[in-house]
Amino acid sequence: MTQPDLMSEGINLMLFGMGFVFVFLALLVVSTTAMSKIVGRFDSNEPEPVASRPAAAPQGGPAQDQKLLSIINEAIRQHRERK
Repeated sequence: MTQPDLMSEGINLMLFGMGFVFVFLALLVVSTTAMSKIVGRFDSNEPEPVASRPAAAPQGGPAQDQKLLSIINEAIRQHRERK
């Protein structure tokens, strides 16, 4: 094959490949849009009610809160010392 024939075949292959990818992506967009519309028909716009439970009261008393607070303060102090 000569150089112009190779270029012609290369361009032909490139255009065929780009066309194939374009058609595939177009079909993908169309099918995704169609599926969204189909699912949208069956989906109700009302959110399902969620049963809410009251928040559990924290366990322990003020002594435990003070202990936790001192642990947090110590961790913050150590973190600041490293900088």
